[in-house]
Order: sequence, then C-alpha cells, then structure tokens
Amino acid sequence: MASRVKQLLFLVWILVPALFSATTTLAARLVLHSSASAPAAQPSPKTPPNATEQFLTAHNNARAAVNVAPLSWSRNLYSDASRFVRYQRNEKGCEFADLASSPYGANQAWASYPAGPLEVVGSWVEGKQYYDHAKNTCEAGKECGTYTQVVWRKTTQVGCAQVTCAKEGATLTICLYFPHGNVQGQSPY
Repeated sequence: MASRVKQLLFLVWILVPALFSATTTLAARLVLHSSASAPAAQPSPKTPPNATEQFLTAHNNARAAVNVAPLSWSRNLYSDASRFVRYQRNEKGCEFADLASSPYGANQAWASYPAGPLEVVGSWVEGKQYYDHAKNTCEAGKECGTYTQVVWRKTTQVGCAQVTCAKEGATLTICLYFPHGNVQGQSPY
C-alpha cells in the first residue's frame, strides 16, 4: 500500500502562496475562496454509502487526532464535486479541475490505479509530518495545504467524488469543503 500511496500524484495550487512557503509543488489543488451560504449537509442518495463513510471516516479520524470537530457530509458539495470529476474525465482527459472560481476549499488527487477514499484522504493527511503547528508553517520544499484543509477547524462540511479514468484505470478524486480553510495568517486548529 505504501508504494501505491507514493504513486498518487497531486497538484497544489495555493492562491495565497505565502501561506506555507513561497514555493509550491505540483501536488494537490487547493482553492481558497469564501462562500456566501452554506450548502445543505445531508447524505447523498447517489453516493454509495460505503464511499461516503470512507471519505468521512478518513477526514474525521485526522480531525479527531488534533481535537477538531468532525465534518458532516454535504449533498451539495458532493454534487458539485461529482460534476467536476465527470467533466474532467469526459472533457479534459482526467486532468485536475480548475477550481479557481469555486467558492469552496478543495483537495484533488490523481492516482494511476483505482485508489479508494481512505487511501486518497490518507495521502493528503501525510502532509501532517511536515506541518509545524507551533509555528503554523510547513517544512521548506514540502506541501501541507492538503492536510491543513482536511483539519481546518472552521470547515464543517465536505463532499467528495471519484471517477475512473480511461487512462489505465486511473482515479481522479475531488473533495470540496465549506467553509474553505487555509486562510492566510490563521492556524488550522
């Protein structure tokens, strides 16, 4: 499994580059916008319960480890994430979505194999090892933005979707968060 996690490719785009480092790697994309109204938080009938539970379990385990309240599942965020991943698969060859105009926080992952929700979120949470909470900084040359979005205290809702891409059975995953995290000058927890 460790080798599979290493195969995950991420693309990080932090709209506030000074948040953790002046250099960002192409790893998982984070969108830092605010939203005027919160999406409804309720399970989606379209999402297989197992996938929803896995996404929530992975997120909430990471949050519990730093004493942050659990997230609830948002059908609206799931619906938007689902629309994004399907569009990226059908129209963009499974490239990362351009979420610059999204009102939500976001994490994205692409794996060259069928990666499940626990593994994908787990790969985002691996950024914890590079994050220094006392200084609210990330180790130079490393990415922590996906981790800090997962554990952002003010974020209360999440919705995630995955698609299998024609490219060798690759997986594209997008999770959207409300309210967004990674606010410059604020600590995630």
